[in-house]
Amino acid sequence: MTIKSIQPEGWAPAKGYANGMLTSGQTLHIGGQIGWNKDQVFETHDFVGQMEQTLANIAAIVEEAGGAVTDIVRLTWFITDKSDYLARQKEVGVAYRRVFGRHFPAMSVVVVAGLIEDGALIEIEATAQIG
Repeated sequence: MTIKSIQPEGWAPAKGYANGMLTSGQTLHIGGQIGWNKDQVFETHDFVGQMEQTLANIAAIVEEAGGAVTDIVRLTWFITDKSDYLARQKEVGVAYRRVFGRHFPAMSVVVVAGLIEDGALIEIEATAQIG
């Protein structure tokens, strides 16, 4: 089996991990993405804003591998604030649909005490089946 690392053009290099790994079977495993931009800078410290950027980062990796958001089959969300997530469900839904439309893969949401990157409020892992 061949495996190809996926790194969107123009993104700052990942340090110690891969943004995505595409297998010869066309399964794309996307490492945990957070709400910073391609230069690894947080443009917002708001949960919904970071969530939308995180989903956009996942979409960019899928597109770099030759796929589309409709190829995503699984999302695992890690969030630091359950009450903020629950209180803002309407905003979460609107932001989600801006990036993924009405495509809803299998999903889990896990509440965590913290994330590795200071300032990160959400991290999402994904799996896509390209083609």
